[in-house]
Amino acid sequence: MRHGVGVTGFILIGLTVSACAPAENERPPNIIYMLADDLGYGEVGAYGQSLIRTPNLDALAAEGIRFTQHYSGSPVCAPSRATLLTGLSTLRSQIRDNFEVGGYPDPDELGQMPLDSGTYTIGTMLQDAGYVTGAIGKWGLGGRESLGQPRFQGFDYFFGYLDQQLAHNFYPTHLWRNGERVELDNDYFHPHQEFEGTDPADPEQYRQYQGNEYSLDVMADDALRFLDEHADRPFFLYLPFTIPHVALQVPDSSLVEYEGVFEEEPYLGDPTYLPHYRPLSAYAGMITRMDAHIGRILDRLDELGLTENTVVMFTSDNGTTYTGGVDAEFFESTAGLRGLKGSLYEGGIRVPLIARWPGRIQPGSVSDHVSAFWDMMPTFAEIAGTDAPSDLDGVSMLPALLGDNADAERPLYWEYHGLWNGAQAVRIGKWKGVRLGGHDDPDAPIELYDLLGDPFETTDVAGQHPDVVARVRRVMDSRTPSAYEPWNFAIAGEG
Repeated sequence: MRHGVGVTGFILIGLTVSACAPAENERPPNIIYMLADDLGYGEVGAYGQSLIRTPNLDALAAEGIRFTQHYSGSPVCAPSRATLLTGLSTLRSQIRDNFEVGGYPDPDELGQMPLDSGTYTIGTMLQDAGYVTGAIGKWGLGGRESLGQPRFQGFDYFFGYLDQQLAHNFYPTHLWRNGERVELDNDYFHPHQEFEGTDPADPEQYRQYQGNEYSLDVMADDALRFLDEHADRPFFLYLPFTIPHVALQVPDSSLVEYEGVFEEEPYLGDPTYLPHYRPLSAYAGMITRMDAHIGRILDRLDELGLTENTVVMFTSDNGTTYTGGVDAEFFESTAGLRGLKGSLYEGGIRVPLIARWPGRIQPGSVSDHVSAFWDMMPTFAEIAGTDAPSDLDGVSMLPALLGDNADAERPLYWEYHGLWNGAQAVRIGKWKGVRLGGHDDPDAPIELYDLLGDPFETTDVAGQHPDVVARVRRVMDSRTPSAYEPWNFAIAGEG
């Protein structure tokens, strides 16, 4: 385990961005991007978490940089991933919400709305730059019968869940490898059911919600194999882990780590997710187990001699969930930020971002640079020494990674359609605007928050700053209409 391991190498003070581009005959840096699922801003020790142990992520932050104002692409899974992979925010991206094509039982597995054929993704860009590209984890952007699968979207290799609905169960009957079904030693059970035993305090009566092969473990082993097989050439490894998205499921060995730590009552489930007799321990154990696998990956980089030439990043696709037995208040999962998953307030979209690049990134540094998922594509392009498309919403944050916190007040935009009758949000500098109910009300009011003085969004100051509200409204109104009509907003003068 890597807890306490220091960084080898040296630090280049005052290094310019151009100096980080690989020389003509130099091997470009490898890139590993790890994406947790529904992990809140405050659920890592380096971000203030005191109840859940994350020693390897904490060590990674000590060896690199921690960002305090990084944002996901959306408050829910699929659109967040789409903004990451395409460099386009939901101002004009194709996928702006979760859109289910099939259902939960294995025969109904059809995935989510697929990325359009020919979409230029991070994977495509890095393939063109000579990288071997791999994705291991949860995809959610095209199912088994679609052209949205990773193998058609810029990834040489994929292993994991194609359908994010099936990822609600950590003991699935199968995963997918490059379009081929891979059977696991698990029997099928529905991932959404209530407790049906006679004694909620009896752990044995919850065995029906477990299997033999835990998907996170299987995928982590596959990530190590990918590193072994591709250590001799530049690679991009995208690791969208399924932790800690519910259902609450974790092997007993991870529950033992939290034996007697929490006073807790069984969560008996509902039609949404599975029950668990120790829900607090299960949730903490899931995150700690993911952290342990991250430690294995970092150790393997050391063993292969790749640490010095590998950029490692860790973040989350949105904030902590509000369902399935998760107690965000108990764990202080958002570190006080308002809102949870599905919300465009800070707790739904502000996420941790940790990055390490020995000899380039200052160990133990902290940045308040404002950034978002759609900045990753141009960032990776600059790291790899290649060109990103010119029409992206993102900008390279490589200067911020290297210690330059200069921030232009460019607007950041989000929208979401699953709650609130349509929601939009804009950040411009210290200002954050939120509008709820815009699906059918073109005059829905805009709330305004000063995040510098009010990071928890407690006081709406829209009435005192009409000029800022007008700027926010202009950004909201500049969105490109979606081809899927339910993802659009009412327009003044129409209807």
